[in-house]
Amino acid sequence: MAVTGLAMIAFLLVHMYGNLKMFVSFDAYDHYAHWLKNDLLYPFMPHGQFIWIFRFGLLAAIGLHIWSAATLSRDTIKNRGDKYVNSKRVAQTYSARTMRWGGVIIAAFVVFHLIQFTIVPGSFGGDEPHSMVVASFTQWWMVALYAVCMVLICMHIRHGVWSAFTTLGANTSAQARKNLNLLAIVVAVVLYVGFMIMPLAVLFRVI
Repeated sequence: MAVTGLAMIAFLLVHMYGNLKMFVSFDAYDHYAHWLKNDLLYPFMPHGQFIWIFRFGLLAAIGLHIWSAATLSRDTIKNRGDKYVNSKRVAQTYSARTMRWGGVIIAAFVVFHLIQFTIVPGSFGGDEPHSMVVASFTQWWMVALYAVCMVLICMHIRHGVWSAFTTLGANTSAQARKNLNLLAIVVAVVLYVGFMIMPLAVLFRVI
């Protein structure tokens, strides 16, 4: 669960970087999108092949992440029974308490996002990558939906970063715990700002 979670966070950071190319120019964004879809790893692989390998790999990571969560939850219930004897929360963040439902909502958003820009390209207006983005984010409700979903995603990431590195053995002292907590917050904030600044710029006609 830790490894797949960190892999998906790495993907989100790269995805965020690609989105920010809208601030360079529409041509730069379109060139990046077409390169990613058609020319990545060419000529080592034929045009448009690697993106499918990458998509299946990402879907596998998501599937393994969900499977790990379900397995861990099942084993926890099996070991402790239906309820704890004492369920008082001593120290737990809101992000940690909402990981399960947040994950379900994020999965639904991923499906919607794929339909919007990948599975049915042009379904929200336009044929070129930048025109689809502009057509989507000039609608205030789409930006609002995106903002709410990104809050949930970044809450999930905030706890996920801390938990993943703890699982992998990095939480070894009070100082390490403090550093991990800071890292988790920074990653979550960077991703939220990085993903929201472009839709807001489109909505308010900055780009």
